[in-house]
Amino acid sequence: MASSLAELALGVKRLQVRHHRAIDTRLAPLGLSLAQWDVLRHLHRHPDASLHDLARLTFQTDQSMGTLAGRMATRGLIERVTGPGRAVRHRITAEGDRLRTAAQYEVDRVLGESFGPLDESDRATLGDLLSRLLGPDMPTDLH
Repeated sequence: MASSLAELALGVKRLQVRHHRAIDTRLAPLGLSLAQWDVLRHLHRHPDASLHDLARLTFQTDQSMGTLAGRMATRGLIERVTGPGRAVRHRITAEGDRLRTAAQYEVDRVLGESFGPLDESDRATLGDLLSRLLGPDMPTDLH
């Protein structure tokens, strides 16, 4: 097992890369990337999210989120809605929600295969450890 902090960090990163590659591969037939699915997932949970909120939730810069949102709006996956003042809000479309649902099935398959060797107790322990390491500053919600 990992014996140094660097090896632990590298193990976490390797698992993340494995997940990203596998998810991107499974989502490709749907015409989605992991980043696009993540936006759809968060818009499903947070209708009318701002571009900045989406960027924060999906670990992107405001600029890269703006580019991605523009492409997704052009494809009809999300729509931009005028909010109060100059604010622009975003909503998932029916087509975006259809693809989100199909993509969630594929993501769940990838994660099920990855975490399959761990029993429920192991997964709970891992979740607790990750929560402790991430602390309260990691954005998981808009509040």
